[in-house]
Amino acid sequence: MDILDEIQEKMEKSVESLRANLNTLRTGRANAALLDNLYCDYYGEKMLVNQIAAVKVPEPRQLLIMPYDTNDIKSIVAAINSSEIGINPVVDGKQIRLIIPALTEDRRKELSKKAKSYGEECKVAVRNIRRDAMEKVKKDENYTEDTLKKEEESIQKLTDQFVKKVDEVIKEKETEIMSI
Repeated sequence: MDILDEIQEKMEKSVESLRANLNTLRTGRANAALLDNLYCDYYGEKMLVNQIAAVKVPEPRQLLIMPYDTNDIKSIVAAINSSEIGINPVVDGKQIRLIIPALTEDRRKELSKKAKSYGEECKVAVRNIRRDAMEKVKKDENYTEDTLKKEEESIQKLTDQFVKKVDEVIKEKETEIMSI
């Protein structure tokens, strides 16, 4: 596999990871991805909530969690209360409702900062991939000076594309967070 293909694949994974992290940020709308990284106690094991319950979005500002086993309601509620989501769960018979309140201006700014920090982490990851690739190219003795220069330029161009892509993803998320 060509080194450019290899680093492009790694950079794509970094951007996908960024998107997954951004999905866990609460915006004004309900999104089942809000619970993607939420673990609860399941008979002594840590399990993701979305593995032991169905998560639906019946209304724009409401999540409905329907556990496959009603005995799991308490552990799911405890996991939601101890998480950073900041929503109080309402037990409604055999299901749990999460009513997502409108975000305050301060909370929007806070979430926007968090999104930017996720973006910066992703940019650092992309730059680390670039650095590793540059070192690999420099160590390879099969490259002439000219091909070495061209390869480094190609790696830098690819890195710039992905940094721009990260900025676009963050801008999109910020717009979503700031819109009422």
